[in-house]
Amino acid sequence: MKADLHPKNYRPVVFKDMSNDYAFLTRSCIDSKETIQWEDGNEYPLIKLEISHMSHPFYTGKMKLVDTAGRIDKFRTRYAKK
Repeated sequence: MKADLHPKNYRPVVFKDMSNDYAFLTRSCIDSKETIQWEDGNEYPLIKLEISHMSHPFYTGKMKLVDTAGRIDKFRTRYAKK
């Protein structure tokens, strides 16, 4: 195996699903400019998610249209020419 392949700066990070305000604390090395105060009173970096297992149709059994930043419109304009 290659040496020093994996990052060394893992730390606790809060991931928050913005569609239903579900949040969970886990370890990650992703960079973030925002922070949030967690249930234990400590402040952790915040990563905002558009979808998680609490809002994904496969896990919830409910269909939900998620149109972020006009993805459907981008798709239609891209393939409208053909």
